[in-house]
Amino acid sequence: MSLRTVASFAVAIFLGILALLLVRTYLAAKTNTGAAAAAAGTSPVVVASAPIARGATLQPGMLKVVNYPSASLPAGAFQTVAQLTAKGAPRTAMRSVAPNEPVLASKLTGAGGKTNLSGTLSPGMRAVSIRSSDVAGVGGFVLPGDRVDVLLTRTAGNGEQTAIVTQVLAENALVLGVDQSNDPESDKPVVAKAVTLEVTPDQAQSLTLAQTLGTVSLSLRQVGDAVPLSRRATTVADLGFGKAPRPSMAVRAAPRPATRAGGVEVRVTRGVETTGYPVSY
Repeated sequence: MSLRTVASFAVAIFLGILALLLVRTYLAAKTNTGAAAAAAGTSPVVVASAPIARGATLQPGMLKVVNYPSASLPAGAFQTVAQLTAKGAPRTAMRSVAPNEPVLASKLTGAGGKTNLSGTLSPGMRAVSIRSSDVAGVGGFVLPGDRVDVLLTRTAGNGEQTAIVTQVLAENALVLGVDQSNDPESDKPVVAKAVTLEVTPDQAQSLTLAQTLGTVSLSLRQVGDAVPLSRRATTVADLGFGKAPRPSMAVRAAPRPATRAGGVEVRVTRGVETTGYPVSY
């Protein structure tokens, strides 16, 4: 091999090594810059490191901390595992949490709390149960987490002036539980004997009284439908079934004189039958 060939190989190897070093230096600098920029715009968030079942008490092994963009932090997120696993004040999951899902305050009880129903009520609201059946409970398809309108069908009025009316007692009410289940992740229809609703204090009184007056039933709303009802009450007349019309009765005086002097004949028509009555004067 000639000296010229050896020199060419040496120069090629030198240039290759130089290019490799330059590329590595460039990539390292870019990676460090990107990591610094990312670290500057992120915040720690506690997420589940393994599936967390509903009702489970949080333990350090269930959790880990990852970085989230500071501009997209979930509401109610925690920054450290110690906030959730402090001694003497453990938190319990009210809903299941999937791996890598942020552990939020809305899915947990308060420090040392239990998964009781009172802990899930919105401020100022009440929980009230109503009797249910396969018909009143929409065939068992009313489940925890659904929204319903509550209707009362009763007889209104006294004596002959009675009428059947259906009126709205509460609308867009949250279903808290069905029988003894308040799991919002339940998806199997069940015919329940009782349905528990979240309502205002005034609505709670109305619902309790309504169950002694008539039939209370539920109307299931489509998910996301919060439109107020336009009609608050419906009567039989609104369905087009009014009372049967009474037979018409016409009274008219006959233009001809009566058969005897000093009187006239009055004819009364009832329906299709006409009867004449002589009247003296």
